[in-house]
Amino acid sequence: MQTYEYRGFDGSGRPRRGLIEAQDIKQAREKLAGDGLLAEKIVPAGELKPSLFAFRKTAFPVDERTMFYRELVALLRAGLPLVAALDVLIQSPDMGATRPILASLRDKIKEGASLADALGDASRTVSSYEKAVIAAGERAASLDTVMERLACFLDEQVGLRDRFVTALIYPAMIFVVAIAIAIGLLGFGIPRIGNLLMEDSHIALPLLTRFMIRFGSLFMHVGLPVLALALAGGILWWRSLARDPEKARNFNRRLFGLPLIGAGYAILVSLRFARTLALLINGGVSLIEGLPLAGKATGSRWVADLVIAEADAVRHGRTLADMLRRIPPFGSLFGWVQVGEASGALARMLDSAADRLQQQWDRFLTRRMNLLEPVLILIIGIFVLLVVLAILLPILTLNQHLR
Repeated sequence: MQTYEYRGFDGSGRPRRGLIEAQDIKQAREKLAGDGLLAEKIVPAGELKPSLFAFRKTAFPVDERTMFYRELVALLRAGLPLVAALDVLIQSPDMGATRPILASLRDKIKEGASLADALGDASRTVSSYEKAVIAAGERAASLDTVMERLACFLDEQVGLRDRFVTALIYPAMIFVVAIAIAIGLLGFGIPRIGNLLMEDSHIALPLLTRFMIRFGSLFMHVGLPVLALALAGGILWWRSLARDPEKARNFNRRLFGLPLIGAGYAILVSLRFARTLALLINGGVSLIEGLPLAGKATGSRWVADLVIAEADAVRHGRTLADMLRRIPPFGSLFGWVQVGEASGALARMLDSAADRLQQQWDRFLTRRMNLLEPVLILIIGIFVLLVVLAILLPILTLNQHLR
C-alpha cells in the first residue's frame, strides 16, 4: 500500500484535498469515487503542487521540522515503533500542510529506507548535517536522544536568525520613512512653496531654501533612478554569486575584513561551527565525517572550503586545534578545542565554547544596534530641521517684507 495525495471536488462541488492509501493511482481513484469524490489530480504523497510555480519537493520549514522531531521523540520514548509513531503524527491536526510529507516518509520507511534517507527524498529543505545526525542516531540505536539534541540545535539557529532580523527591523523602518519624507518634501513640498512665494511676492528666496529646492530636484531626477538602478544591480549581483562559486567565495572572505561587521561575522561563523560539530560528535558521527558538515553549517563558503581542505590533514594525524589555528575566523575556538582534545571531552568543550560565543554574539548585536539607531534618528532629525528651516525662512522673509 502506498499513500497518495489527491485534489478534487465532492458531490456539492466544494474543493477537497487529502490523503488516501491504495495499491496504485487507479485504485485510489476508485476509492475516492466510492466516497463520492471526483479526483482532479492524484500523485504520491508529498508531490502535489499547490500552484503552478511550486517546487516539486514540498518545503518542510525548520520550525515544523523542529516540532516534528520533538513529537517523534516523545512517541518513540513512549515505546511506539517508528512507523506507528509516524501514523500518529499523520493524524495529528498540528502537522497541517506537512502531513503529506510525513505520509511519504512512512511509505519510504515501509519500503526499507532509513529515516535520514527518507527525509532527504521527501523535502529539499532538510540539510545535509540533519541527515547525517539522524543517520548516526539510527546506526547507534539512539535516535530519540539524537533527534532531541537536533531539535534544540535548530531552535537555537532559528533564535539567532530571528534576533538578527528583529534587530534590523527598526533601522529598516527608519530608512523607509526617511526616503518617503525626502520624496514628499524635497520633490513636492518645498518646490511648490518656493514657486508660490516667488509668484505672489516676487522676493528672492533664502539661500537654504534655494539649496533645498535644487537638492530636491536633483534627488527626484537623478537620486531616485540611481537608487533604483543600484537596488536592481545589487539583486542581479547577489544572484550571480549563486552561479559563480569563486566569486561567492571571494566576497565571503572579504566580509571578515570589513569594519564594524567583520568581527561579528567571525563570531557567528565560529558559533555555528562549534555547535554543529558538538552535535555531530554527540550523535555518533566521526570527527572526520563531521568536519565538512560543520563547515557547511557555518553559512560561509570560504570557511567551508578551508575546513574541507584542512580536514584531510586531521585525517593524517594533525590535531583539530592545529587545524582551527590555520583558519582565521576560528581563532577564538583554539584554546577550547585544545583543552577538549587533551581531556577527552571535545564535544563538551565545543558546547562550552558555543555558549561563550553565543554571549559574545548577543553583546555584539546589541551594541551595534544601540549605536545604529541613534545615528539614524540624528540624521533624519537634521534632515527634517533643514526642511523646516527651508520652509520657514521664506515665510519670515515675506513677513518682514510686508512690514
